[in-house]
Amino acid sequence: MRYAAITGWGKCIPPATLTNADLERIVETSDDWITTRTGIKERHIAEVDTSDLAAVASMRALAAAGVTPDEVDLILLATCTPDHVIPSAASRLQAKLGAFRAGAQDLNAACAGFIYALVTGTAMVRSGALDRILVVGAEKLSHLIDWTDRTTCVLFGDAAGAVLLEPSDEPAGVLSSELGLDGTCTELLVVPDMGTAGVPRTRDPRRMGIRMNGPEVFRRAVVAMGDASTRVVDEAGLRLEDVDLLIPHQANLRIIDATARRLKLDSSQVYVNIQSYGNTSAATIPVALAEAVEEGRVESGCNIVFAAFGAGLTWAAAVVRWGDRVTPLGTSDVELPSSGRSAIEVLEPAFAYYGTDLG
Repeated sequence: MRYAAITGWGKCIPPATLTNADLERIVETSDDWITTRTGIKERHIAEVDTSDLAAVASMRALAAAGVTPDEVDLILLATCTPDHVIPSAASRLQAKLGAFRAGAQDLNAACAGFIYALVTGTAMVRSGALDRILVVGAEKLSHLIDWTDRTTCVLFGDAAGAVLLEPSDEPAGVLSSELGLDGTCTELLVVPDMGTAGVPRTRDPRRMGIRMNGPEVFRRAVVAMGDASTRVVDEAGLRLEDVDLLIPHQANLRIIDATARRLKLDSSQVYVNIQSYGNTSAATIPVALAEAVEEGRVESGCNIVFAAFGAGLTWAAAVVRWGDRVTPLGTSDVELPSSGRSAIEVLEPAFAYYGTDLG
């Protein structure tokens, strides 16, 4: 049987850091309020496009796999914050990588997007249709934040992560998965004025930012991620005690803890980095995976559960078996360009747009 193993992994984190102390200058909030309710201490802000973040993470993933861009057959870019509506951010990513043999497309399933793209890419490799698929999760959520809304502006950050899928004769990669959606709940998490709905647009800045019913999204996320995770473990023919590591979507520490309890995992079996990055939507899981591998928390043959929940309302879970290799075959020295500006300086135009007074 043909499988689709993860053979390369990489991440990209913008250098500018927005701390909870910085946010205290922007809205009525506090480090204690943010930390207690979310687990977030800081998040990173990009001064480049989403495709630039994706390119750095992708080059690092390809280097880890020992694969050149011209060997890639397809690029799947999970994002809800593309550079442009037309063309796709994936088309710009393809050009930046020089992966001109590869087809490329965006996929928007919000925070569950990386798992959606991973499952899609896995099916293509396992079918024999394609051999090397680059799966990327990249977001510039700072572009969609209403800096007057203290309930949402503290949550989100920018980042990218990527993996490469290649064929394997050994059981590796996605063993089981579930992709879910409840489209009757779209208004619970929405950016109201960024599409064709509601035209003519109001041009109210607050309708250009994320609007979220936090308590209801929280309640549904806890149920959906926990239930889907247990189902995919069962579908893979495993027991809960066979799970070595949970890598959940990093949206809220309390949601992560609730999902871990459903899988009967202790803290040593759960990867958490929300304190450093906040919610980076489709980027959270590939970034966390890359860090888990770097830190030696992923071992050859281990069973990993991915679980995510996002706007749509989408949810997804997958059981992934790691292959033999846990060390990269190579590294990439590519870096993001940086002006050296602080996150506050990078965001000054956005603050002005929303009429935010830094005091």
